[in-house]
Amino acid sequence: MEGEINNFILVWLTAVVSLCYCYQVGKIFPTVSKARLLAILPVSCLFLYLPLNLTSIHFGGTTSFFISWLCNFKIILFAFNKGPLSSNPPIPLSRFIPLACFPIRFKVQESHVNLTKKRDRSMLNYAIKVAMLPVFVRVYFYKNILHPKIILFCYCLHMYFMLEMMLVLVTSMAKALLRVELEQPFDEPYLSTSLQDFWGRRWNPMASNILHPTVYQPVRSASTRFVARKWAPIPAVLATFFVSGLMHELVFYNIGRLKPTGEVMAFFLLHGLSLSVEIGIKKMVKGKLLVAGFVSGPLAVAYVIYSSFWLFFPPLLRCNAELKGCTESLAFLESLKTRRLVSPSEVSCPFL
Repeated sequence: MEGEINNFILVWLTAVVSLCYCYQVGKIFPTVSKARLLAILPVSCLFLYLPLNLTSIHFGGTTSFFISWLCNFKIILFAFNKGPLSSNPPIPLSRFIPLACFPIRFKVQESHVNLTKKRDRSMLNYAIKVAMLPVFVRVYFYKNILHPKIILFCYCLHMYFMLEMMLVLVTSMAKALLRVELEQPFDEPYLSTSLQDFWGRRWNPMASNILHPTVYQPVRSASTRFVARKWAPIPAVLATFFVSGLMHELVFYNIGRLKPTGEVMAFFLLHGLSLSVEIGIKKMVKGKLLVAGFVSGPLAVAYVIYSSFWLFFPPLLRCNAELKGCTESLAFLESLKTRRLVSPSEVSCPFL
């Protein structure tokens, strides 16, 4: 465990030093040029490699998501003088590094009343989700007698709650550091009214916000040369989901170190195709034939959940992600009790 923590610190120190280098590159080459791109390209390759130095699901998975995916895409945009890291005048280094490292985005200022209402609602929402976590743990004790679909549904909720709590924690730390209002990492995806609403606005909008300028916009612009502008979003959506599938395959590999099977890629391609069909139908009917949100919403969420049973979760289960996550969490809690570092190999997960 101690070696993993040391590797984690080293990986992140390397990332921070690399970002300092990128920041200086931006000053040396203030305009878009081959020299600027070539100077930043090695850092992009390095960020793909760094998570391979970590083996734990919490350290390796989060570092892969933050550094290999989000931060990497941000510095690629920065190489072309675009994205959140580029501004005129340049943002200070103290803001450049956290903005690059973490999935945060500044929000448009709202009235104090709206902010207070949203904050109160969010605190209650988060409290309920935290309270549900031990319920899931208790359910897992009976996994041998419960229907597998019930366990998979609990995994869905558990993963969503844990991912949201992790991103909220990161966002809160960044908010305290930067002293600005930041957007929430999720927007209640279970209230989605369609697939477009789920993927485009509610499910992890911070990932969507980085995919939009790096993939969607360039492909949509290029597509107008071959198809009518009305239909240009379709290939852009497919390309975006393809890249998202690739990055998820990378994250899953860093979590389990198993040979990719393509199931996660198939999950995102399926939803890219489904979303394209939805967009196409909306364009053809032009708002004349709309399904009520209270009908289309649950159907869309159910479709996401059921397809995740089929394609998203099997690779995680094959690499025993739930076992690794459980033992690492128990080792962390045991470390707090004993005030010494406890290895995951020293604990056992009682319900697995």
